[in-house]
Amino acid sequence: MRYQSAVDFAAVEAIDMHVHYETDTCGHHSMPQEYLDASAAYFKGVERIPSIEAIAESYRELNMAAVIFTIDARTQLGHLPNSIDDLVAAAQEHNDVLIPFGSVDPRMGEDAIVEAIRQVEELGVWGMKFHPSLQGFDPSEPQYLPLWRKLAELGVPALFHTGQNGIGAGMAGGGGIKLRYSNPLLLDDVAAEVPDLTIIMAHPSVPWQDEANSIAIHKPNVYIDLSGWRPKYFPESLVRFASNMLADKLLFATDYPLLAPERWLADFAELPIKDEVRPKILKGNALKALGLK
Repeated sequence: MRYQSAVDFAAVEAIDMHVHYETDTCGHHSMPQEYLDASAAYFKGVERIPSIEAIAESYRELNMAAVIFTIDARTQLGHLPNSIDDLVAAAQEHNDVLIPFGSVDPRMGEDAIVEAIRQVEELGVWGMKFHPSLQGFDPSEPQYLPLWRKLAELGVPALFHTGQNGIGAGMAGGGGIKLRYSNPLLLDDVAAEVPDLTIIMAHPSVPWQDEANSIAIHKPNVYIDLSGWRPKYFPESLVRFASNMLADKLLFATDYPLLAPERWLADFAELPIKDEVRPKILKGNALKALGLK
C-alpha cells in the first residue's frame, strides 16, 4: 500500500500537524501498556487510543487535515512499534483528511536509514516522527547525521518531540525517560549541520521555550508545532513572538487524542495574536513545512 493524498488543501480550514495513531489492526500498541496508562493519567483520562475511523471522522467534521504518526522506540523500550505499513494503509483509506508520517529508531544505525528510505519511497509517508527522550538518543550526536542527511535528500520533514514529557510521568524514574534529550538546543546542531532538512520542534518546549524561539527565528529550516498544551497555557514569550518574528514559523497542532482540536481552537481564539497571522498558523505555515507551498 502506498499513500496518495486526496486532501483538498485549498478547501480545508486547518492542518493539525500532530496526531497520534498508536495501535494497529492486530491491536499491537506503540509502547508498553504502563506507558500508555501513565500518559492517559497525566492528560486526565482521555481516550488514549481512538480508532482510525474516529480520528478521520473527527477531522472530516471539522474540515481539517491531520498528520498522523507513531513512534518506533524499540531499542529503548524493548517493545516493537505498531506497524507503519498498517498506519499508511489506514491513512490511505481516509486520504481526504489524513497524512501519514513514518518513524524509525535512530539507534538501529544503517538499518534505520534503509527503513526510512522504504517508508518514504515505497509507502509514501510525508515526514518522519522522532522522540529523542522516548527513543533514548541525543539527536546532535554525529552518529545520527547520516540519517538526517538522508531525510533531507528524500525531501521529507523531521518532527522531533521537545520539552517536558507526559509519557512516563509519574512512573518510577519517569519510566527511564531522560528529558535532556528533548532540549531543543540539541536540534540547533542538526539544523546547522543539515540546512536542507526541514525540522519541526513539537510542543511549546517548556522549560526551554526561549531556546526554541531563538532557534526557530535563527534557522530558516526550523518550525515549532503548538501541540500538547492548551493555548491559554502557552509561555508568554511564545505568544509575544507569534505576531512578529515567529509569524511564519508556528504550526497548528494538538497532540490529539490527548488534546481535542475544539478545545485548542477555543483557547487560540482568545490569544492576543494579529488576525492576519492566524491563517498562517492554522494552515499556511504547514503548507510550507510540508513542501506544498
